[in-house]
Amino acid sequence: MLLRGKTAVISGAAGRRGIGLATARLFAEHGARVAILDVDGAGAVEAAASLGEWHLGVGCDVTDAQACKAAIGQALAAFGQVDILLNNAGVTQPVRTMDIDEASWRRILDVNLTGVLNLSQAVIPHMRERRAGSIVCMSSVSAQRGGGIFGGPHYSAAKAGVLGLAKAMARELGPDNIRVNCVAPGLVQTDITGDRLTDAMRADILKGIPLGRLGEARDVAGIYLFLASDLSAYVTGAVIDVNGGMLIH
Repeated sequence: MLLRGKTAVISGAAGRRGIGLATARLFAEHGARVAILDVDGAGAVEAAASLGEWHLGVGCDVTDAQACKAAIGQALAAFGQVDILLNNAGVTQPVRTMDIDEASWRRILDVNLTGVLNLSQAVIPHMRERRAGSIVCMSSVSAQRGGGIFGGPHYSAAKAGVLGLAKAMARELGPDNIRVNCVAPGLVQTDITGDRLTDAMRADILKGIPLGRLGEARDVAGIYLFLASDLSAYVTGAVIDVNGGMLIH
């Protein structure tokens, strides 16, 4: 029970095959009360109910700063405190540089990067007051290797921005005993990949993964658990790769 007595807010966690919900389930198994935030409000409520009693589902568009403040307010009203924030929400788009239009650029940057800032700003005052907290941000191997399988250059840019933002927050918030870390997954089988991964693509990708398999949502959830718990009490500003060896650096 690594999270007994702890409370966690996880964004983008309503998807049934997603990393967010897998993490919420693992956190609940370890004793945490969980608030699931998602732009799909009904889905968030349903996902929270699937965890059992005492959990919370809240509709929240992370690109809206006021909505983030309201969602954190609901979590505080329900739980009394927020110990852990997982900035997990994200979207992608597989296009090339010259095909990125202004609307697509803004959407990808707003959800993946600005959303991290919005939710973090909403919870930091509370964590500062308590002088305790763990914030974990979702980046991607795409940010490190300059592109991925299902993300365009704007996705890589957004996820690289998450790395910089998280490291800067770690340096700033360390004196307040708030830890900030990043997870950088490789190709994980979720709703984002869906049915777009053909057998031929899978075979080609596996050639470049030393562990010889694609990631599962629970693989990333386990790293989230480590960073959320006291097992990582002296870890901040870190980036943990979860890619089966796809990128070794």
